[in-house]
Amino acid sequence: MYSEQDHWIEGLKAILLALLLAIIIRTFLFASYEVSGESMMPTAYDGERFIVNKVGYEFLKPKRFDMIVFHANEEDDYIKRVIGLPGETIMYLDDVLYIDGLPVEEPFLEDRKKEYGPYYTQDFYYYGVIPDNHVFVLGDNRPNSTDSRRLGPINQDEIVGKVDLRFWPITEVGIMK
Repeated sequence: MYSEQDHWIEGLKAILLALLLAIIIRTFLFASYEVSGESMMPTAYDGERFIVNKVGYEFLKPKRFDMIVFHANEEDDYIKRVIGLPGETIMYLDDVLYIDGLPVEEPFLEDRKKEYGPYYTQDFYYYGVIPDNHVFVLGDNRPNSTDSRRLGPINQDEIVGKVDLRFWPITEVGIMK
């Protein structure tokens, strides 16, 4: 037979175990991230919240068009989209993305380009090849984004993780592509 004290001890153990699991999951596996600013519109808006998978890139490399969160500096984390991978050259000319000289479609921008008009993304050329262990990132709101055009390629060691799920606002909950 359990005494009342035994029930309290068992309950306390369950609460401590749940807290420990939550800390482990938050620290090593997943994190929540709140968007600050307009650089990823129309894909992500200021104040929206996402779950970031922190372990995926321990086993896999980032892929083109993955949405990632990375340490931009000592205080700030940014959310952007991977455009260029190690060993590639990047150029934008007449609102077309070129990877190693070949045009690449960006279907996630089609509606925005129609809305905004011609030349949504200003022409630029990244001089050189993206270094090993780095990615080139751009915000989806190309006219208003601090990204690799200004920051340069992002070291993969600075990547927090891949954006997997939007959980706020509740009307927009869903898996990110």
